[in-house]
Amino acid sequence: MRKTFILFFGLLVTAAATHAGGLQAPLPADTLVKGLPADPKSGFRNLFERGNKGLNTAKLNPLAITYVQDYMQRFGPGLQRMKDWAKPQFDMMDGVLAKHGLPIELKYLAVIESRLQPFAVSWAGAVGPWQFMEGTGRDMGLRIGATIDERTDFFKSTHAAARYLNQLYRQYGDWLLVIAAYNCGPGGVQNAIRRSGSRNFWDLQYHLPEESRMHVKKFIATHYIMEGQGSVATLTQKEAANELMQQVTEADANTEVIPVSGKYHSLVIAQHLQMDKVRFDKLNPNFDKALAANGSYNLRLPADKALQFQASKPQILEQSIRLMLSMN
Repeated sequence: MRKTFILFFGLLVTAAATHAGGLQAPLPADTLVKGLPADPKSGFRNLFERGNKGLNTAKLNPLAITYVQDYMQRFGPGLQRMKDWAKPQFDMMDGVLAKHGLPIELKYLAVIESRLQPFAVSWAGAVGPWQFMEGTGRDMGLRIGATIDERTDFFKSTHAAARYLNQLYRQYGDWLLVIAAYNCGPGGVQNAIRRSGSRNFWDLQYHLPEESRMHVKKFIATHYIMEGQGSVATLTQKEAANELMQQVTEADANTEVIPVSGKYHSLVIAQHLQMDKVRFDKLNPNFDKALAANGSYNLRLPADKALQFQASKPQILEQSIRLMLSMN
């Protein structure tokens, strides 16, 4: 089903979706994005190549580079500002997504769906920050009626979105296909798989509706702008498997052990140090459970990340406590 959304900023935007569709407003390109190259055409490719040990080295797929370059120039400054004003919403979503066992970077799906506007409404009836249609919202446990619509409730709709994302991931095992299906529905993705003979997004993308294809690329671009890097959520299933194999090979090379105690959380440590969560878990199996049970843990980190951790312990501890409170 194709839907057209009206942003509160006055732009008319079209989006294809079964239950959801992305809102996109133009953002002034008046400042450069912190941490990204001033001239993306000359420096962007190198930004995501391997070379800095300990850095999340998930590469940007070559087929996405041009799109992400353009998106960074057009929307990067506004999205960078969103990191400040939307911090309470992002902290809450981190807690909910983590509780459901999902990559916390999936919160950026709500950014491209609604720009985090709780009362965003499409002409077709998709509502809220996660842009649920009525039927899907009810299926995911939201109350929707004449006097109440929990699609506009940030906390409850994020739980509902997490349930739906998990449902889609059980079907596809690939986050890029999940994001496509969130936009056009599982039927649209199944049709693209059948017509292309592939389950790789980059192979089947032109068998998807155009808006769904672009929805995935918007998510990847937003992720790179917000995080300065990729994650498992921006990789195909095969790319993620290859990345994990590389990380396992490198896992024990040049690492240091730091005894820690207190209410640290693995998600916050990994995000603060810009480590892929999968690699962090390989170095520190069962970190959260073991720390909670024993009160202490021998944290293993790459040498450069160990220095970073020591310098930022108070901030990491504070953010960890906030995350754990939001998960309760």
